[in-house]
Parts: sequence; structure tokens; C-alpha cells
Amino acid sequence: MSAGQGKLAGRRILITGAASGIGRAAAELFAQEGASLALLDQDEAGLVDLKGTAVPVDVSDEASVEVAIREAANALGGIDGLVNVAGIFPVAELAETTLDLWNRTLAVNLTGPFLVTRAVLPHLMKADEPTIVNLGSASAIVPYPELSAYGASKGGIAVLSKVWAAELAPKVRVNVVCPGMTRTRMVSDWHPDPDALAGRAKQLYALQRIAEPIEVANAILFLTSSDSSFVTGTTLVVDGGRTFH
Repeated sequence: MSAGQGKLAGRRILITGAASGIGRAAAELFAQEGASLALLDQDEAGLVDLKGTAVPVDVSDEASVEVAIREAANALGGIDGLVNVAGIFPVAELAETTLDLWNRTLAVNLTGPFLVTRAVLPHLMKADEPTIVNLGSASAIVPYPELSAYGASKGGIAVLSKVWAAELAPKVRVNVVCPGMTRTRMVSDWHPDPDALAGRAKQLYALQRIAEPIEVANAILFLTSSDSSFVTGTTLVVDGGRTFH
């Protein structure tokens, strides 16, 4: 694809959690679609081979977020779109969920997008057709056992996205993508046996498999591009049929 072409040509997009998994797939896809990118992650080394401005950040730390957003906006000359992907995936039964684990999960998965979005908002308000896409989870719709903290954080993201969509309309479009199990390091750590994972997917998913990161990234691209120009406040479930199967 030639320079200046693509669904995101001329757009300046900030992606958190860009070093791995779905965030990385989105970063690679968005670069192919012509976007100028600021790529944020705690794992700065994981960003070095991606196309864009790498910015280290702890999304749960207000001061770190403010510095990172300022650096990203300066590098890009503004921000037209935000994709909040950064998150953690702790698995623990309720009785084993410590307060530290609970607080850390909400700090990264819920407070993090809040801090990043609040810091990016002044830049979005100056942009043409700005967008925000938050990464939720199908577990916020059909909850899994042993995911008290994670499920609560992603349920919060789903509601928060609708609040922001209502509050920031008509200027900013805000949507949330809720993926099912996706072939990422987080999921492989949860289910290290690939045969057991495949068997679980066959049982739970209408499509009888888990998602590839690019399949979720394509949904994020749709909600960031003008293809979804009349879509805001929606929850796009990308879960292979898990929520109805």
C-alpha cells in the first residue's frame, strides 16, 4: 500500500498495550492502513520493531500517563484516535483473590483507560472525527469462574464506554470491542496445554476455535475508521459465538 493510502491515512492514533497480543496486532494493522502511531506499553523492548513512536508508560500511574501522552502528542503533532488495550489477566478463585490482586487488576484494566482517556481528551477535542476504542472482554457478558477481578474490570470498561459515548457525543465516537479467548500469551499462560485449549474452544465456541489477534484487531480498525462513522456507544462482541452458544 502506498504512503498516504489506507483506511487510516493521515490519522494519528495512540495505542496502549502495543507490545504484544491484540495491541501489537492492532499496531501492525494500523501501520499498514496508513496511520501515524504512538505505541505505549510498560514493555518498551517489545515496541522496538514496530512502526511508530514508542513511549514507555505505566497506565495505572497518573504522572506516568501524563508524561507519556504529552510525549505522544508532541511526536505525532496531535491525536485523532485512541485505542485502550493495555491490561492484565489474573485468574484466581474468589477465596484466593487478595485485595492486592483486586486493586492491581482494577488499577491497570479500569483506572488505566480512565487516566489515558482523560489525558488524551483535550487532543481529541481538537481533532476531526476523533475516536476511542476500548478493549473489553466477552467475560463481561458471559462471566467465567475464577475471574472476579478481571470480569469486574472489563464489565466496568463496557459501561464506561457507553457513558463516554453519551457524554462526548457528537464530537467523539466511543465504542468497546469484547473479544473471546484469543491466541495471546495471556491465554496460553491460562491454558498452557494447546490440546486442552482447543478442546475447550470446541465445547464453548460456535466456531469451535479461539480467535487470532488480527481478527480482534480488524474489529478495532472498523470502529476507528470512517467505515463505522455512524456507530457509537456500541459493544462489538468478537467471540466466535460464545455469548449465544
